[in-house]
Amino acid sequence: MSRPGKGPSPKAARRKARKKKGAITARKKKEFTFQGFTVEELQKMPLEEILPLLPARARRSYIRGLNSEEQVFVDRLTAGNKPVLKTHRREIVILPSFIGKKVAVYNGNKYLEFEIKPEMVGHYLGEFAPTRGSVKHSGPGVGATKSSKFMPLK
Repeated sequence: MSRPGKGPSPKAARRKARKKKGAITARKKKEFTFQGFTVEELQKMPLEEILPLLPARARRSYIRGLNSEEQVFVDRLTAGNKPVLKTHRREIVILPSFIGKKVAVYNGNKYLEFEIKPEMVGHYLGEFAPTRGSVKHSGPGVGATKSSKFMPLK
């Protein structure tokens, strides 16, 4: 409340300052880091420096070496000639050089297309193309025996 001829009281001024300080401001988008490195730093690193950052199973896959089909896919993806690259290779580990590329992975029925984001580094391609969908049941007795089709009327 204001005092006649003197402006707001000290208590009101403190309350106003507290409200202003506690007001919600727009949050800045936090920059993505993987094991303490930014995306740009990861993309500049050679494969030998990236491997220690990956989880154990993914690291082992690259240390043992990719088979010829996997190597062809990785080479084609890093070259980036096609807008979307289709593959059946679900076991390939995503590297920082794949970020921003579009891939269509086969899930046993169809190709599921997605863009590789920085958060996907270290995961397998197959994790982003689920093979099992949710089951949506219809009404009772559809495709069942004659007895299960009976629904009493109320």
